[in-house]
Amino acid sequence: MNKIKTFEDACIALGISAAIPDFSNTPEKHQKAFIAHYQLVIINQALNEGWEPNWGDWSEYKYYAWFDFEKGSDKSSGFGFSYGVWTLSSATTDVGSRLCYKSSELAKYAGQQFLELYKDYFVIA
Repeated sequence: MNKIKTFEDACIALGISAAIPDFSNTPEKHQKAFIAHYQLVIINQALNEGWEPNWGDWSEYKYYAWFDFEKGSDKSSGFGFSYGVWTLSSATTDVGSRLCYKSSELAKYAGQQFLELYKDYFVIA
């Protein structure tokens, strides 16, 4: 966690370019979300240090940053990290599997450190 504070840090850790793919052929109102999703996937990969969820293993816990629209510090949207994480301990999910973490600490860190990216991804502005 100490090494990954930005998208660029995640790219350095993975040894990849920090160039953002071209989303100009997608609807303009969704481009910000596509860019945020791309960045969050790369950040997730770097934070998880090679760990990938095993969706066939019901005993393996998977952790997610959890957000709500009431406790946020951004008064315009109310979107904020809920100061907890959601744990998935079965092979079913209600949230995207690409953004799960191997520990609750990583999920909490990602939700707080990259709140603006999560907001860009989840909130239609």
